Amino acid sequence: MKYRLRTAAWIVSALLAGLGTNAGIAHAAKIRGVISATTAIAEDSQLVGDVTCTVTGVPCLDITAPKVTLDLNGFAISGLGDPKTGCSGSSAAGAEHGIRVLNQTGVVIRGPGIVQLFRGHGIVVNGSSGGTITGVTTSTNCLSGIIVLGTSNLLENNVSVANGNLNAPCGGI
Repeated sequence: MKYRLRTAAWIVSALLAGLGTNAGIAHAAKIRGVISATTAIAEDSQLVGDVTCTVTGVPCLDITAPKVTLDLNGFAISGLGDPKTGCSGSSAAGAEHGIRVLNQTGVVIRGPGIVQLFRGHGIVVNGSSGGTITGVTTSTNCLSGIIVLGTSNLLENNVSVANGNLNAPCGGI
């Protein structure tokens, strides 16, 4: 009986120790389907299917923590914009960004993948530094495909097609 109790205590201790060593590991969120309210991303995440955003007046995906990686994995993130212009809709539509990074450091957005049809910017990086956007295509967003308002961010191998409009021809990257 004493042996069984010691063995059980050892197993419980080992399990608790194992839980303690894994407690800080963040598991990647898997994103796909229809998004009807802003999705806050605070850990490494990936698209596992196309995303359709039906949010109005706010960003679709909002990266809210430093050193987060978002992998698009070849999928599309699409908003409510007109298929020809990316615009149309409410006056608050200018805030309908595909992906927003606000006041963060070290965020990575990695393609391949497409961010399209947003009535604001496809991707907006504001007040952030040390980030990377690579291999992403932005298309038919009402404002810029990618706009960066910050310092020391790396953008490479991105493609921007048919972004901007006649009243705000900011366009590409």
